[in-house]
Amino acid sequence: MNPALWISKTGVQAQDAKLQAIANNLANVNTVGFKRDRAVFEDLFYQVERQPGAQNDDSTASPSGVQLGNGTRLVGTQKVFTNGSLQMTGQSLDIAIVGQGFLQVELSNGEIAYTRAGQLQLDADGRFVNAQGLPITPDVTVPPEATAISIGENGIVTATVPGSQTPVQVGQITLANFVNPTGLLALGDNLYQETIASGVPIEGVPGEDGFGKLKQGALEGSNVQVVEEMVDMIAAQRTYEMNVKVLSAADNMMQNLAQAVR
Repeated sequence: MNPALWISKTGVQAQDAKLQAIANNLANVNTVGFKRDRAVFEDLFYQVERQPGAQNDDSTASPSGVQLGNGTRLVGTQKVFTNGSLQMTGQSLDIAIVGQGFLQVELSNGEIAYTRAGQLQLDADGRFVNAQGLPITPDVTVPPEATAISIGENGIVTATVPGSQTPVQVGQITLANFVNPTGLLALGDNLYQETIASGVPIEGVPGEDGFGKLKQGALEGSNVQVVEEMVDMIAAQRTYEMNVKVLSAADNMMQNLAQAVR
């Protein structure tokens, strides 16, 4: 069997995986707080027929040896946590994180998940919840008689209530950050979860100790750049075609050899 067949197969599989990542990025170009994926590849083991530096004779050594590669494979995918562009919405409960950090929400099983999507709403009890109805933690509850809500850059939430001359503080939004955010587990629904690779969450106040500030009335858009993804898609398609051509060439070589042996 011609080794080029198997090597080209790994190249085809690699480009197929890359195209899947590109397709997911383009599908989420309008998803609030989405972070693009990047596929990471590595070369496979080498078939060493002659070690570099091996003695050819008593006075000379092989300067490079003979090392034949065996293809490539997908070693991982990375979330690219660059900031997306701000989209002004004018909605008082929409917030964007300008800088580093994640909002914290409580899942139905009591565990904490993290998100960059700031499409907040109020539930029946007046609590801040995200688009899936999961409550923000620490808990922020707005009085039912409140007529206006203000969210400061530092995460302090105040509400205007009848009978009070000044707004009343009703809660404090905090952010969490990680040493290695690319190690977070993507759950879907714009949510991430802590893993061993991400490290433990570091909680802090927006605008302090390296945490980003909050921007009320705005949302962070996806950081997917359509033109960049289209260029990557064309490159992946061409590379796929070249690997298929190698498959075809290796098959033709084997066919010619089989015909010559008859």
